[in-house]
Amino acid sequence: MKKLNYYLLVFLLSIGAFANTPNTVEKNPSTISNKTEMPVEVKNMLDRLDEIKAMDKSEMKSSEKKELRKEVRAIKKSLKARGNGVYLSIGAIIIIILLLIILL
Repeated sequence: MKKLNYYLLVFLLSIGAFANTPNTVEKNPSTISNKTEMPVEVKNMLDRLDEIKAMDKSEMKSSEKKELRKEVRAIKKSLKARGNGVYLSIGAIIIIILLLIILL
């Protein structure tokens, strides 16, 4: 019984240590958007996505809906292709650090 209590305590403390606390500071979206200037093409694509989301699709034919889905996929694909940057996962970073420690 003591071992169970000990493991439960360690488990709860570890969850508490890694808990994601919410940010109480709200960021003003207008300030953020002013700092990063978007190219006109990207802005047009995002505007088109917003238009498609706002459309009333209940009266559309299935072929029209299918064309809209294809358009949305194409826009999202082109936006992903424009996103330049290298993203590393936490696991990859840990492995890189371990390899640096072992090799040095």
